[in-house]
Amino acid sequence: MNRPPSLRTARRGLALVAGALAVLGLLVACGDQEPGSVAKEPDGTVAGADQLTACPSVQSRPAVAKALPDISLPCLGKGPDTRLADLRGPLVINVWAQWCGPCREEAPYLAELHRKAGGKLQLLGIDYIDTRPDLAVKFAIEQHWDYPHLADRDKQLQQPLKIGGPPLTVFVDKDGAVAYVHRKPITSQHELDQLVKDKLGVGL
Repeated sequence: MNRPPSLRTARRGLALVAGALAVLGLLVACGDQEPGSVAKEPDGTVAGADQLTACPSVQSRPAVAKALPDISLPCLGKGPDTRLADLRGPLVINVWAQWCGPCREEAPYLAELHRKAGGKLQLLGIDYIDTRPDLAVKFAIEQHWDYPHLADRDKQLQQPLKIGGPPLTVFVDKDGAVAYVHRKPITSQHELDQLVKDKLGVGL
């Protein structure tokens, strides 16, 4: 004999509730971190941030012609926010993201440049529109990028630097003027070293 429709509906509803409770229980058992959420240290900072080179305090300076955008960005690791217009070179700024394939390919060239440059040249990284700063920190550590990194999660630099997407590399001279913007991946160590020599006059 067929059950009344109302009884079938009630049983179906109970089954759905039971299924939802089972899923909820599984999620609780797996922990309170949602998929894709950012791993944090107990003090609330991004996991691994203390392993990155800290961002230094930069002296406030008057504006110069062809300067970097007058925008302040937070440090990806530890340290104060940095006002880009205050920076002086010779300086190489690399805009990157851990989700960007070409950024990963050019990463060793930047690490080697920093190793060879010594006191002749400064490097600065900017992690761009990255929703997982913990993975960005992990990537920077794995690549031995032993120089400071900032974070631009809200695309503040998109308009001023005309960023279509990472990677992008900016060459800043000793006076703080943008000497050149390289809008494609670095494909070899020789190419990067030559750009530094040609655009900033720094031989390695």
